[in-house]
Amino acid sequence: MQGPAVFMELSLDEQAQELRRYFKSLGAEISEDKSPKGIEDDLHKIVGVCDVCFKEPNEADVEAILNSIVSIMVSIPLERGENLILAFSQRLTKAPGPKLSMVALQSLWRLYNNLESNSPLRYHVYYHVVELAARVGAVREVFTGVDQLKREFANCPPSNEQMQKLYRVLHQVLKDQNSELAAKVMIELLSTYTDENASHAREDAIKCIVTALADPNTFLLDPLLSLKPVRFLEGELIHDLLSIFVSEKLSSYQNFYKNHKEFVHSQGLNHEQNLKKMRLLSFMQMAETNPEISFDEITSELQIEEQDVEAFIIEVLKTRLVRARMDQAARVVRVSSTMHRTFGLPQWQQLRTVLLAWRANVHSAHEAMNAVAATQLEYAQQQKV
Repeated sequence: MQGPAVFMELSLDEQAQELRRYFKSLGAEISEDKSPKGIEDDLHKIVGVCDVCFKEPNEADVEAILNSIVSIMVSIPLERGENLILAFSQRLTKAPGPKLSMVALQSLWRLYNNLESNSPLRYHVYYHVVELAARVGAVREVFTGVDQLKREFANCPPSNEQMQKLYRVLHQVLKDQNSELAAKVMIELLSTYTDENASHAREDAIKCIVTALADPNTFLLDPLLSLKPVRFLEGELIHDLLSIFVSEKLSSYQNFYKNHKEFVHSQGLNHEQNLKKMRLLSFMQMAETNPEISFDEITSELQIEEQDVEAFIIEVLKTRLVRARMDQAARVVRVSSTMHRTFGLPQWQQLRTVLLAWRANVHSAHEAMNAVAATQLEYAQQQKV
């Protein structure tokens, strides 16, 4: 069997013919003869058998062949570009094993970065890049966040349906690796739905809620209730559960769990983790209106043993949701600030009051400084006289 072709200083037609010969030598059903229809037809036939190169024992040889195909692909105008790009991407996702999958990923990523920024083909390549990256644990190398993803397609935005498909695969990959980022992706997915089609996003909305509830670092859940697909779930158990985490106390969750144990477990949620999160959220709610919370109130309201109170407060402080100081001697927690569980009209009014007071203080300080400056100026003039 002959080795992989070398394409230094060959024309595109010659490269294509060498690739034909190479793939035929590996047993692929392809003619060695050049296509009378031109280089694009040659490329279609080569792409149709390109996954045969995965038989090569040396990953470097596979990479050289795939990169040769990419170099031809980005060097010619493609009248049937979408079908060709899709076929090539799908072939590469068939790469067996982690090593060859990584080689395929690198070649596909090279193709993606060599396509024009306004090319609609970039979306199709990127989708399969994510699939391959997921297989080799390298998703964070190609996806760092929703904002970065929007910038990638700023010059040629995909359709809503295409972005929804991409967000779903990203969420599936990230949910076990980075639950916080997965939740952001799912929220972005739900935001692509309108009033007209929000009712069709039921499955996505449920996944979004479950991901957010299960994420140990997500505590601000109120924004989910405003998402159109989530609003369509009102009256269902999953929406009731979300509402409890948004604004109700630990006792409400316990009653819900008592009546709907099977439902909670069917969603893949862990009851003990739910209890832990609800205790943190309930403490946040207590801290909103109580600058000083006694240990007795904590044990009663959050159903924590007295010997576990200090450990619980340490966990609260680690989240940075609440800024507080423990006074073990007085058996109280003194709260200096807390994040609000919900941010509605009362919170906006409170913020307005704080900002008005701040503005008044700044105005007073400004007037005081003017008075001091005027006094100093008058004193200086008197001294001259």
